[in-house]
Amino acid sequence: MLELSGVKLGFGFMRLPIIENDPANIDFAYVNGMVDEYIANGFSYFETAYPYHNGMSETAIKKCLVERYDRKSYLLADKMPPEIRDKEWFDIIFKRQLERCGVKSFDFYLLHSLKKPVIAKYEAIGGFDYIKMLKNQGYVKYIGFSFHDTPEVLDAVLNSHPEMDFVQLQINYLDMDSPHIKARACYEVARSYNKPIIVMEPIKGGGLVDIPEEAKLVIKSMKDTTSAASLAIRYAASMKGVMLVLSGMSSKEQVHENVSYMKTFKPLNNEEYEVIEKIILIIKQNYKIQCTACRYCVGDCVSRIPIPELFSIYNSIQSSGRNDRSADMIHKIRYNTAVSGKGKASDCIKCGKCEYTCPQHISVRSYMDDIAKKFE
Repeated sequence: MLELSGVKLGFGFMRLPIIENDPANIDFAYVNGMVDEYIANGFSYFETAYPYHNGMSETAIKKCLVERYDRKSYLLADKMPPEIRDKEWFDIIFKRQLERCGVKSFDFYLLHSLKKPVIAKYEAIGGFDYIKMLKNQGYVKYIGFSFHDTPEVLDAVLNSHPEMDFVQLQINYLDMDSPHIKARACYEVARSYNKPIIVMEPIKGGGLVDIPEEAKLVIKSMKDTTSAASLAIRYAASMKGVMLVLSGMSSKEQVHENVSYMKTFKPLNNEEYEVIEKIILIIKQNYKIQCTACRYCVGDCVSRIPIPELFSIYNSIQSSGRNDRSADMIHKIRYNTAVSGKGKASDCIKCGKCEYTCPQHISVRSYMDDIAKKFE
């Protein structure tokens, strides 16, 4: 069975610090410092993907990691995008990824964001066969896939493709019993096939760190000092069969905090599990939209609506508990700033592309109607 000794925390190049609010304008100099601290504390797993940061995440890997560290000192993962056109594009995309990252091979390679329609397309044009060929020819060491569908679909994929070395699943304490994500059931399917699990979204795009004040007070009342981030990441890392937990770190402070408790990793204790149960109840009462700000929806929006930002503003109304003119004005200012030069919620044409790409299965179109009524 595939194992990664002493790694446990992975660095996802998905939410890197940017300049002038441009996702493609990554602050390479700042990221260098993040990479340095992560590696200095004994960690080595980096993950990128073709569409991250409008295609610039792989370049950041080259500039901030590959050109600065010996290739044997780190593990590198990349993904084949689900938007692949036909089988001729597999070679085109893969060679472009090698060039962007500045490497000759990847340690881990995944089919990205598998859902039933994507799986059907990959089966038809040979996606699974292609990454198996990459492994056989030495271009990648381990092959797998990231997954965003039902446990029944996961079972079918693993049954049809025993050659997959690992599975990447969205697992966090809020989604374990979610009727949309079904994280617990998907986890159990992967375990039944004895597949090592890489966890993505352990803090749900920051949603399990930026928690309501009531939940923060519950954490402060604990006997042993801890943090919201530590609870969330260690929750996932404490699960049997979890090989690695990815964190899309955005600042040096996040790197510093994460490595501080993961380099001497300790599984959660009973008090921490009890606190998490209380936090789950509080979050469900306060946050209506469970968005992780992955931004997959934004790239497909023809109206250029900043969907994650609008969801964040909408959620903040729910969690603030305030219902006065002052609070209302603050939220409207935030809304107008977010949509400046972009699309408003009322510009939604109901095409549904955002919902097709959303890993969280959010009913984006209906929320756009609610948001437009609230702020416009």
